[in-house]
Amino acid sequence: MQNQSFVTEFILLGLSHNPNVQKILFVVFLFVYIATVGSNTLILVTIVSSPALLGSPMYFFLAFLSFIDTCYSSAFLPKMVVDFLYERKTISFEGCMMQLFVEHMFSGAELIVLTAMAYDRYVAICKPLHYSSIMNRRFCGILMGVAWAGGFSHSTIQILFTFKLPFCGPNIIDHFCCDFQPLMDLACTDTHVFGLFVVINSGVFCIITFSFLLVSYGVILFSLRTHTSQGRRKALSTCGSHITVVILFFVPCIFVYARPPSAFSSDKMVAVVYAILTPLLNPLIYTFRNKEVKNAMRKVWNRLVVVSDGK
Repeated sequence: MQNQSFVTEFILLGLSHNPNVQKILFVVFLFVYIATVGSNTLILVTIVSSPALLGSPMYFFLAFLSFIDTCYSSAFLPKMVVDFLYERKTISFEGCMMQLFVEHMFSGAELIVLTAMAYDRYVAICKPLHYSSIMNRRFCGILMGVAWAGGFSHSTIQILFTFKLPFCGPNIIDHFCCDFQPLMDLACTDTHVFGLFVVINSGVFCIITFSFLLVSYGVILFSLRTHTSQGRRKALSTCGSHITVVILFFVPCIFVYARPPSAFSSDKMVAVVYAILTPLLNPLIYTFRNKEVKNAMRKVWNRLVVVSDGK
């Protein structure tokens, strides 16, 4: 596939032009990346090494979500952190396309995983007697396969169209990473049709999924009327965590991708929320206040201590 492009690299403007501010941002986002990868890896190792947790669909999905968040953050955050040390931030054309593909593949997969987690809570609360038969290991595996296939298809379709856009200059992207909207602004052709395609493929899909999640949680909250007060508190605690993550992820995505193609100065700040803060906050929101996960972490830590003492 030949691309009619004379541009071999793009220049990223990043979050700030002030050298002193960039040094501060380097420290802040380096800490954010280390904390994101460290906390999500800790949760992933804890769940995988604990058969009792891994056998539960809820924690199985959490482990998968932690893996996705780790990979998603690693797709652009390391380069973003290093770029704070340089006045001129560049990325090759091929690197930009690869970054774009990986970002949207993992974000698309995360969207489906969050939907699967909502369905898991719906079955657990509204159909408890059939929970084990519905949310069996085979069905959970199918949902994860759908997440991978959906994320890959979503990203592949858009990257094929993006790759065919002609870029003949300028090559300055007003963002901290490659994304569809900034690239469309640089294309040397009319991109209205492609912009509408992005809205349909990303924005409308986000709106439909978000609406489905809101309806499902409305059904869950309505069904809690017949539960005991203790059962309601436990269900609301679990669902509240998931709703928080869903809002943090979906609302910014809808703002960026579900509107007519146009650039806003606030797009970069909105992208920071769903692309950087959400993967960092997911472990805190979901698991670090969960007693089962805390106990499993202690067991894993104790096993590591025993092994280290044995050496």
